[in-house]
Amino acid sequence: MKKLNEWYFKAMNAAASKVNNERGSQTLEWLGIAAVVVIVVGVISQAFAGDSGIGDAIKSKFEEFIDSIG
Repeated sequence: MKKLNEWYFKAMNAAASKVNNERGSQTLEWLGIAAVVVIVVGVISQAFAGDSGIGDAIKSKFEEFIDSIG
């Protein structure tokens, strides 16, 4: 029984140390943010690069907004 208790406590300590180890999580968060920024920039560049009406509509709205300011 003593040996079983030792194994149990070793297993619990090993599991707890893995759960408490959050090293690298901040790096993954920054990588996620960078990925979202890259995707957004890619979508915007495709909207302006193509001959679609979306890029022209966004461009005209920006121009109207800038003209209304000045």
